[in-house]
Amino acid sequence: MSAAQEYRPHLALAHALADRAREIVLPFFHAPQTRLSAGRKADRSPVTQADRQAEQAMRAMIADAFPEHGVIGEEFGGGDSGNGGDGGLTWCIDPIDGTRAFLSGRPTFGTLIALLQDGEPVLGIVDMPRLDERWVGVAGEPTLRNGEPCRALAAGALADATLLCTSAEMFGAAERPRFDALRGRVAEAGFGTDCYGYALLASGFVDIVMEAGLAPYDFAALVPVVEGAGGCISDWSGAPLAVAGAQKNHTVLACAGKELHALALAAIAR
Repeated sequence: MSAAQEYRPHLALAHALADRAREIVLPFFHAPQTRLSAGRKADRSPVTQADRQAEQAMRAMIADAFPEHGVIGEEFGGGDSGNGGDGGLTWCIDPIDGTRAFLSGRPTFGTLIALLQDGEPVLGIVDMPRLDERWVGVAGEPTLRNGEPCRALAAGALADATLLCTSAEMFGAAERPRFDALRGRVAEAGFGTDCYGYALLASGFVDIVMEAGLAPYDFAALVPVVEGAGGCISDWSGAPLAVAGAQKNHTVLACAGKELHALALAAIAR
């Protein structure tokens, strides 16, 4: 049985979750009162009524379809082991990845949905509600953008590569020199993309995404999407990204090909 066949029921639910998140989130977008009513979490990151309503609805749908599965979400927790319930299956969801972009009226926020098997991401969706784009990755299968196969296209050298990052502020004192080292080796760098940067990488538009301070719900869905497009994604040491035991300050390096990934890792090595 192929991965596509094995996870077909789960993929159907993942699409339904993304559709429902769109329905809830979009009416809040470009509504000034959304910004004015936004709150702050303990880490000072913003949260909105749209985040909470969407995650509650998604959790209810998962409980109805697969009550035996675990759930990890940005707004309502659920643990970080990713080991799940029966069958070791856990959903990892982030209804609005890029809340700051959402609040400031930028359309680069997305919804992230992942299915984990014993802590390993096997299915991922990156949905861009306002842009009407959706990337779907299933382990062992080609990544699809709006139903059509897409492919990462890597520059041959770091000097020709484009690097993306959500914000330089996500790097602490120990991390910033490593980011600057890579930034100094590439052709150009851009900021402010959140999860959209990884989707653009999977479609062949950019070469590298380097970030830090990410939680499992920020990166789990990205793994099948990037890898299914022929890209590589790891932490800054080159180790695979896995939710089990992951901390909320995880580093991520995604590249459009293996050779470029090796070059980027060498550039940021301590």
